[in-house]
Amino acid sequence: MRFLHTSDWHLGASENNLSLWEDQKFFIDEICRIIQSEKIDALLIAGDVYDRSVVSAEALNLYDYAISKICVDMGVRVFEIAGNHDSAERLSNLSRLHENSGLYVAGAIEREPSVYEQDDVQIFLLPWFTKEKVKTIFPEKAEGIKTLEDAYRVVTSELKDHFTDGKKHIVLSHAFITDSETSTSDRAAEIGTATQVGASVFDGFDYVALGHIHKPQNVSDRIRYCGTPMPYSFGKEESQDKGVTIVDTDSMDIKHVSLPYLHTRRTFEGTLEEIKNPVCTAEERDGYVRLIITDCYVGSSIIHELRNIYPNLLEVSGKSYEGEDTTISLTMEEFEKMENDPIEIFRHFCLDQMAEDPDDHKVELFREAVAKVEEENS
Repeated sequence: MRFLHTSDWHLGASENNLSLWEDQKFFIDEICRIIQSEKIDALLIAGDVYDRSVVSAEALNLYDYAISKICVDMGVRVFEIAGNHDSAERLSNLSRLHENSGLYVAGAIEREPSVYEQDDVQIFLLPWFTKEKVKTIFPEKAEGIKTLEDAYRVVTSELKDHFTDGKKHIVLSHAFITDSETSTSDRAAEIGTATQVGASVFDGFDYVALGHIHKPQNVSDRIRYCGTPMPYSFGKEESQDKGVTIVDTDSMDIKHVSLPYLHTRRTFEGTLEEIKNPVCTAEERDGYVRLIITDCYVGSSIIHELRNIYPNLLEVSGKSYEGEDTTISLTMEEFEKMENDPIEIFRHFCLDQMAEDPDDHKVELFREAVAKVEEENS
């Protein structure tokens, strides 16, 4: 059996008021192409299908497009779990009906495990869960569950009791494994160790298809995060090789397959003159861009000029007038809000022209002037 492991699609995600719908449809189509070219028997989605529990109509339509194309048009089974961003109830709604079309979903953990067989493989679905939830499901073991890792050991022990001899045992899980490397967009991976579990909780499984952490990485030779199919933040994710993982259960060979992006993601840093004349490809310039300008304050006129050079500019940082070593960062969403707020426009005008922030008296005088003009116009 050959299966494709993916996770963390985050359908419905946006950045600075910019919808990523087209980028997400692009990677879905690429995944479908790989399913065909690699003769994939089943698709594993290891959680965070959606970006938030309250799902937009746009995200629902994109999910319907993906699953219908894979299950119905291509005839490939999909095994899927809920992550911490998903609504377990929404994701697993009508699950029995969907199984007739080849979609198998585990939204919330239950005492009776979600286990399916296909060819030489047993596939166990282990959605995101909390320590408290496991105590509720296994009250007879609650006293011994002091940590989340304790809870995982209880749950995985129950799964192993359902192993069928002679088959490969694959588990989908959405978990934060100790020592895995996070990225900026891993905003739900909390600081500290409370949500982390040791890799040994999965001892005995032939392959662990993980979701939750956005960087593709091996925890061990049989435990892997496939990562997100596209970068969702600047910084570390700019250089990560995003893609999907293909596993052949006959040989247990594991292969990473890179995915192209509709928009690249890159940070440019330098003087204003260097930023205006970037040494890069047209693809990089037209992708999602963050600018760090090292020699001057960035006012509204400069931002307008830069947006003509970088059509998908998302964030700009420039020097602050308050000190040589301080900077001001402004997202394009914040800039657009500023453009619609007369007081913010006035404040930034003073910074641009006089290199100082207006005091409360000047702001109040300007506010009175705006009110007078609005009264006259009405």
